[in-house]
Amino acid sequence: MSYEITQDIAQVLITREQLQKTVAELGARISRDYAGKNPIMVSVLKGAFVFMADLVREITVPCTVDFMAVSSYGKGSKSSGQVQIIKDLDTNIEGRHVIVVEDILDSGNTLSYLLELLRARRPASVRLCTLLDKPARRKVQVDIDYRGLEVPDEFIVGYGLDYAEQYRNFPEIGVLKHEIYEK
Repeated sequence: MSYEITQDIAQVLITREQLQKTVAELGARISRDYAGKNPIMVSVLKGAFVFMADLVREITVPCTVDFMAVSSYGKGSKSSGQVQIIKDLDTNIEGRHVIVVEDILDSGNTLSYLLELLRARRPASVRLCTLLDKPARRKVQVDIDYRGLEVPDEFIVGYGLDYAEQYRNFPEIGVLKHEIYEK
């Protein structure tokens, strides 16, 4: 008997079709807003890599990409509240238009820290594009310039989002069964 990750999903919240539509809409808005500006898209690893790949294919203006890896979760299901930079940018962003691409905004702690860090590097602008917004978990106010979908206060995985480095390959956004992360 083979094991499928779908066995660990309690319910699908967002289908592939909904994801594709949302990403296309975000890409169109960014393309309009950044006509003639050549923004740098900064993906926050690891969770945003799937979203970033799809998003940049929807953007019709020239853009470049770079990656940062930050963590406040470790291997758990709740944020520790302390942000650690694991991988910094390879690109100098001074004078550049920066769009931070994130998978989900929940407490706001990590993104607030990251946005302030990037603003200190004197870019022309810094904006935030998040696929998912979980306002029920917000502890720090973070302004969202490009917001995809709001999600309930559930532990969700898929489309790049993980639990203990698993489930990133689930092609939709699903609620993880409680018994998986409450072991």
